Amino acid sequence: MAYLSIGESHRRISDYLNRFSDSISYEDGPSLKQLLSVSSNSSSLLSLGDALNVFQDANRLIKQSDRFTQQVGEIIAPLLRCIQNYRSGNFVDAYSSLEKSANAFLQEFRSWESAWAMEALYAVAYEIRVLAERADRELASLGKNPEKLKAAGSFLMKVFGALAGKGPKRIGALYVTCQLFKVYFKLGTVHLCRSVIRSIETGRNFDFEEFPVRDKVTYMYYTGRLEVYNENFLAADQKLTYALSRCNPRSQTNIRMILKYLIPVKFSIGILPKRSLLEKYNLVEYFNVVQALKKGDLRLLRCALEDHEDRFLRSGVYLVLEKLELQVYQRLMKKIYIIQKERDPSRAHQVKLDVVVKALKCLEIEMDVDEVECIMAILIYKNLMKGYFAHKSKIVVLSKQDPFPRLNGKPVSA
Repeated sequence: MAYLSIGESHRRISDYLNRFSDSISYEDGPSLKQLLSVSSNSSSLLSLGDALNVFQDANRLIKQSDRFTQQVGEIIAPLLRCIQNYRSGNFVDAYSSLEKSANAFLQEFRSWESAWAMEALYAVAYEIRVLAERADRELASLGKNPEKLKAAGSFLMKVFGALAGKGPKRIGALYVTCQLFKVYFKLGTVHLCRSVIRSIETGRNFDFEEFPVRDKVTYMYYTGRLEVYNENFLAADQKLTYALSRCNPRSQTNIRMILKYLIPVKFSIGILPKRSLLEKYNLVEYFNVVQALKKGDLRLLRCALEDHEDRFLRSGVYLVLEKLELQVYQRLMKKIYIIQKERDPSRAHQVKLDVVVKALKCLEIEMDVDEVECIMAILIYKNLMKGYFAHKSKIVVLSKQDPFPRLNGKPVSA
């Protein structure tokens, strides 16, 4: 941190105050957004933070200025404290100050008839979430209760309420909704997403197609993830595919995030990705899952789940992948059927359970006949295999027409 004189510090603070005043006077939303973007680490805000740590009486400058109304002063005074604390690495104090500034800003925003400050409001919504996360990490490191992100969620709900009217400001509702999703997913309180989803999808004031593409993509990504958690795979496929098709093709990171959930959904409805896609987006954890589904190799599937267990659990797709075992059993039965058909076409549709037991043993999976019979019954019940049991002779009699139906984009029935 370079040494600053009192005079230079005074100049930097005064310059910031003048720019803040001008951005409001001229309704310059982009400029106001930059002045509010605390965590951007822009050189101007970092230098302002240094100046505030040298010149300790910024409030006097605000009060002496005739350019600020009382309401704007209530925005900028705590904002300066936030910038000062952020520069010093005191994130809990930075968040507390930002929350005061943000509440004052929201009050002013409500009084402005036009939506000129929408980009600035986006900055406030974003900064509230980001600083809350950093504050909670600081609190946790001190052995204290991390509570700021929950408070950020409450503030963002107030912002959402301010955008839910019939005027031009409603265009910002989806951006704030996506910030709320990020908070709820981080806190593990995804059930709280329901109320805002209901407002967006059933509210008379919102036309989804009017929202910016960026916000629609983010919204579909998070609601698609919710459908994955709820095992609504057709809805998840629709939403995540929407997000992928409209995502900026240059944004490799975002595409990878979408694919991380879309690929397991595609698995569940019988669609396998190409290896080149997995390689391009560094989704190597799915290599062996694909091979297991192709080969009917239960051991390979279990190894893949074990090798990447932490990653799959963190992303919430482990249970989706675990349920692919039935498809692997189906593929194994199909391979046995094909081999028998090559040897004796007339008896190919009769598969002895002992043969399945031996095939599993080759894969180092130990099962007795009764366990295999139970699995075969599930395959038939789930319409992954057509046939019936000759129970006394321990034989599965497969249908002579289409014994292994394709999923054709449909999930395994419940």
